[in-house]
Amino acid sequence: MKLPEAIWITRCPVPAASGVAWALGWMDEAFGRDGIAVHRVREAGLNLVADDPQHQARYLFREGGNIQALAARAMGAPTRVIGLTWIDEHQAIMVRPDTRILGPADLRGLRFALPGFARSRGESIARGMSLHGIQSALALGGLTLEDVTLVDVPAPPVELPSAEGMRRLWLGLEWLAASRVDAVYVKGAAGAEAAARLGLSVGIDLDAYPSRLARVNNGTPRPITVHQHMIDDHFELVVRFLRQTLRAADWASTNLTALKPILARETVSSIAGVEAAYRNDFHRSLHPDLSADRVTMLYKQADFLWTHGFLDACVDIASWVDARPLAATLHPAPLAAMR
Repeated sequence: MKLPEAIWITRCPVPAASGVAWALGWMDEAFGRDGIAVHRVREAGLNLVADDPQHQARYLFREGGNIQALAARAMGAPTRVIGLTWIDEHQAIMVRPDTRILGPADLRGLRFALPGFARSRGESIARGMSLHGIQSALALGGLTLEDVTLVDVPAPPVELPSAEGMRRLWLGLEWLAASRVDAVYVKGAAGAEAAARLGLSVGIDLDAYPSRLARVNNGTPRPITVHQHMIDDHFELVVRFLRQTLRAADWASTNLTALKPILARETVSSIAGVEAAYRNDFHRSLHPDLSADRVTMLYKQADFLWTHGFLDACVDIASWVDARPLAATLHPAPLAAMR
């Protein structure tokens, strides 16, 4: 099978070992020896920002939020999950400093900002993240969505990741500061920075609770997906991608100081934003795996999105996951035997 002239890696504003590998030059090094160019492509909604998205999708490695990945799969995209990562990234319910919140039960009766639907349900990332984050925080106090008021705020535009775009993602924080709502769910470095600029306080820190179930959301777990074509026809290249991803995760685990500026660029924030959003030795947990725990969490997220109308169809997670490339990466054997 003739090798492709290029592969594409998504540019998502999240911490990702594949992004670190690209930043360190290791992806270019690994694929360049066969004359394969490595390009990074940004996303706008469910479409790649590219000259030929249909062609590029066949050679695309995506490590990003699960809402768009699940939505694309529900619409019939021939992708497979070849790894899952879990990185706790500052998930919190923000309130004004004068709001007394001692625990999740105190959220009862509050007005929560809920971003509107985007141009399609599968692209309504801000709404999906917020609704699940709110539900998770309420559940910690024995509450449900019926115990609060959800206030629609304008949906953020679907646009390229940028500092201004990330600020618009958390428009509800401005409504909170203006007392138009009482609470807002946020996640990530940009959300932490935006809340700090407005002088808002953390009401519920979801990262502080031991159960990961409270933090299942768009980025937790985060799938690595690839087109079925790559597994069928270029299995070794898939293994090569995973090998560099794992190599970068190993490097990150012992190079936190050098990692922070890379993640600041990746997450469209600052080093201070990275330090605020990513804690608890996060740099030691960039490694993808397909453990039963992470796959179960993906089931939970898919079920939530289907139940609340974010997916066109129910996604069969078991048939979506393909463990063979990661197994071949971790336990090298003749590739023909792994296919």
